[in-house]
Amino acid sequence: MSARATTEPLPRPARVRFTQLVGVGLLGVAGRPGRAALSALGIAIGVAAVVAILGIGAAGQAELSARLDALGTNLLRVSAGQTFSGETSRLPREVVDMVARVPGVHRAGGTGSVRDTTVHRTDLTDPRATGSIEVLAARTNLPDVVGAGVRTGAWLNDATGQYPSVVLGSAAAEHLAVDVPGTQVWLGGRWFTVIGVLHPVELAPELDRSALIGWVVAESLLGFDGHPTTVYERSADDVVEQVAALLPGTVNPERPNEVKVSRPSDALAAKLAAQSTFATAYLGLGVVALVVGGIGVANTMVVSVVERRAEIGLRRALGAGKRQIRTQFLTEAVLLSGLGGVVGVLLGLGTAAAWAVNSGWPVTVPTTAVAAGVGASVLIGSVAGWFPAARAARLSPTEALAAA
Repeated sequence: MSARATTEPLPRPARVRFTQLVGVGLLGVAGRPGRAALSALGIAIGVAAVVAILGIGAAGQAELSARLDALGTNLLRVSAGQTFSGETSRLPREVVDMVARVPGVHRAGGTGSVRDTTVHRTDLTDPRATGSIEVLAARTNLPDVVGAGVRTGAWLNDATGQYPSVVLGSAAAEHLAVDVPGTQVWLGGRWFTVIGVLHPVELAPELDRSALIGWVVAESLLGFDGHPTTVYERSADDVVEQVAALLPGTVNPERPNEVKVSRPSDALAAKLAAQSTFATAYLGLGVVALVVGGIGVANTMVVSVVERRAEIGLRRALGAGKRQIRTQFLTEAVLLSGLGGVVGVLLGLGTAAAWAVNSGWPVTVPTTAVAAGVGASVLIGSVAGWFPAARAARLSPTEALAAA
């Protein structure tokens, strides 16, 4: 009878349900609330940094994308390049009409630099204090082409363009301290009346520091030679590249290499790409913070195993297997890290939303950021808790009880 008893297999440890594991894990976390809160805080800070960076980056990209959609990517800028001898070439007088006839071009406008002409607030200002304001002759359809808006007053038309009237760019108006139409400025040795002030022009920022006058008055009063220096054109979105390839040969068939063609929206697109690059760089800092938080969780679990050797020994003596002990402590580590991850996600989303609202950007909640935050916290908890859990599982009942 006794021989048979010794050969009978030992009973297997009872299965522990998932809900029981979670309950035991929560009890282990709640048993040391101060230490658990500090460990979870480390994870929360790292997750908050990751989520906030991703959220702010997504909001900034959404704002830039919306601006690009509103401004359009079908604006091309044509300007004079350099001759073989290094001098600045000259565009033909009829270049605006030539560009407007290119297949696919919807509308074209242009400006011409009125050389040796400055603008000042009064006739007593030092002539050398130009404030980098350029005087430009402008076609009347220029705002429609470049997407410029008039902040106050009105734009030039066929009537006002024949008289000493001027429209100031936003930066030029600020430099000259002109806020309202009707103010007079000293331009080219005579008084010009300000009839309007423009909003900042994102796709043509060179207009912001310009004083824009009519083509006719520039020729009749200021000696303008009538040659445009810059041409702007709008074409269909699907033919922008083809139009850009045709423009140099259209403007200067003999020397197309002396014509520069650029796409102003490329600057905003480059800014969008730069934001993504910086977001990736800052994301690395958030990952470092997560790793530091994971080290804190691992340290907490190691100390917890040392302090709870009596509990481990008693559970082993009552029949708990190594796997159950390992799973219990691993569950505690994942719960501890996961709670920190949830807090970090909420904190990161709140930070990103506040930043977006303060910057006037659309509030964007990237689901990838939420998933990455929670997933990263669970992964960190699993990795950080594996060694302490394995160490707890290796303790024999007699060794654990004796050490306690």
